[in-house]
Amino acid sequence: MSTSAERPLANRRVLVTGAARRIGRAIALEFAAAGADVAITYLESAEDAERTVRELAALGAAATALRCDLRDPASVQHTVQAAVERLGALDILVNNAGVFASEPLESITVAEWDQMFATNTRAPFLVAQSALPHLRATRGRILNIGSLGGLHPWATHGHYCTSKAALHMLSQTMAKAWAPEVSVNCVAPGMIVQGDVGEAYEQFARKTPMQRNGTAADVAAAALFFATAPHFITGQLLAVDGGLGL
Repeated sequence: MSTSAERPLANRRVLVTGAARRIGRAIALEFAAAGADVAITYLESAEDAERTVRELAALGAAATALRCDLRDPASVQHTVQAAVERLGALDILVNNAGVFASEPLESITVAEWDQMFATNTRAPFLVAQSALPHLRATRGRILNIGSLGGLHPWATHGHYCTSKAALHMLSQTMAKAWAPEVSVNCVAPGMIVQGDVGEAYEQFARKTPMQRNGTAADVAAAALFFATAPHFITGQLLAVDGGLGL
C-alpha cells in the first residue's frame, strides 16, 4: 500500500493548461504519480491530449482532456466549470500554456504583440479568475509557469520576455489579493530541451553552471514542490535554470 509520503497529492484535483505535450504533460504526469486526479486542456493537439490522458489513467488518476481556447473568456469559463464537474472540485491550478516566438524588437507587429500577451498573460488571469471561487472553497493553490525570459531581457524576444515579466508580477498580485485562502507561486524555467539538440543549445549548456540544459522533469519537480509545500509559502518566484540566469 502506498503511503502519504509516496502520494502526497492523494485526493487532490488539478487542472493543468496546455498539458498535452512538453512541460505541461510532464507536470500532469508528476502530479498523477503523486496521487492527484488531473484535467488537462489543449487547443489543437487532440491526439497528444488523448495519449496523455491514457498515461495519466495508467498512473491511477481520474483524468480528462478538455479543448479550450484560452484567448476566449467564454471558452475559459466553460472549461473551468467542466473541469470542476468532472473532478468534483479543484485544489490546484497550473497555468502552463504559453507561446514562444523570436522576432527583432523593431519588427514585432501589433498583432504579434497582442497574441503573445493574450496567451502568456491574459489567459492565466482569465483561468485563475474563473477558478478562484473553487480554489477558495478548498484553500487551493495556483502555480503559474513563467520564464527566465521574464527575468532577463532577450533582445530578439521582446514580446515574449515582456509577457512573462507581466505574468511574474501578476503572480505576486494574485498572491497578495487572494490570500489567505489561496496560495500563488510561479516557476520560471530556463533553457528546457527535449531529445537531441543542436550546437546552439549545447552552447547554453556550457554557459550554465550546472553544465546542462534543463528538462521538463526538472520543471515538473519544481511544480510538485509548490503543490506540496506549506500553504504559507506564497508569492514566490523560483527559477529552474541550473544557474543560467546568475
